[in-house]
Amino acid sequence: MSSESVGGILGAIVAAVVLAVAVVLGPIGQYGKPLKPAKVDPAPAAMAPAAPAPRGPVIKEVPN
Repeated sequence: MSSESVGGILGAIVAAVVLAVAVVLGPIGQYGKPLKPAKVDPAPAAMAPAAPAPRGPVIKEVPN
């Protein structure tokens, strides 16, 4: 058995181990992690909703 064939066999074994570890651990980074559920605070029902804020500029008549 020549050193080239031994190196090829060991390289194949190392590649198989690396591939198996990659499959077991899954993707690295944000794409492999499940999404965290957003915290939703229920609004108290006893409080009345506040009046909406005015939209846009308020234009008033100004005497000359």
